[in-house]
Amino acid sequence: MSPSLLLRLEGLLLLAVSLTAYGRLGLDPYLLVLFFFAPDLSLAGYLVGPGFGARLYTASHTYLAPSALGSVAGLAEAPSWYGPAILWIAHIGFDRALGFGLKLPGRGFYETHLSSPRPILRNPSDQGGQTVPV
Repeated sequence: MSPSLLLRLEGLLLLAVSLTAYGRLGLDPYLLVLFFFAPDLSLAGYLVGPGFGARLYTASHTYLAPSALGSVAGLAEAPSWYGPAILWIAHIGFDRALGFGLKLPGRGFYETHLSSPRPILRNPSDQGGQTVPV
């Protein structure tokens, strides 16, 4: 089984577990609609530039921030924060299951950690060590 397929299946599992947890906790279904696609607001970073957009998208599509938010919610005994954290994880799982991965700065929008990257060739006549995507 390929690593890409494993990561997609992992995303599907996290989506299912997150939505199950959200439902079991009896959290507001209106928040589900409001927060599920909120991480995609990071795509607005591409309006600033492709490098910034890729970094902002990647930062908002890793499990670090929502896991930290969920941990803080537990430590602070703030159950209202569980919903956004769970839905954030569900969104990332959804994206991974569909094959949307973390963006690679300096590469195309559709080249992610889940896609097959284009090979990079070095131009022998280039003195600056620049790489040229093929």
